[in-house]
Amino acid sequence: MECTINWMGAEGMSFIAETGSGHMINMDGAPDGGGRNLAPRPMETVLAGTGGCTAYDVVLILKRGRHDVRGCQVKLSADRAEVDPKVFTKIHMHFVVTGRNLPQATVERAVQLSHEKYCSASIMLAKTAEITTSVEIVEG
Repeated sequence: MECTINWMGAEGMSFIAETGSGHMINMDGAPDGGGRNLAPRPMETVLAGTGGCTAYDVVLILKRGRHDVRGCQVKLSADRAEVDPKVFTKIHMHFVVTGRNLPQATVERAVQLSHEKYCSASIMLAKTAEITTSVEIVEG
């Protein structure tokens, strides 16, 4: 896997990442750090990527189990250390999974498998952060 990050110039703290798959991600800093608040912070993209990684796993696990999953939303909230390096110390992920006749235990197991076996992002972040999860199922 590869990624190239380019600083967009001396006028601020804006960066563009070009991923190995050819996609672009904009990032910017907060005004108090020299940024202009034009894009997510780099650590916000880490958190978002973790949510995407685990949501991907949960949907894939449920689909492979032939469950009628129709939506998956993950709401993440995180705390960071107060001093540098400001690593994540707590992350809570609330999964809202929509589908037809989805057993609670099956969805909870998919979330557990993601965090214990498949989601490299959350497994990596668990080295510094206490990760908790909750699951809500919506019939539909």
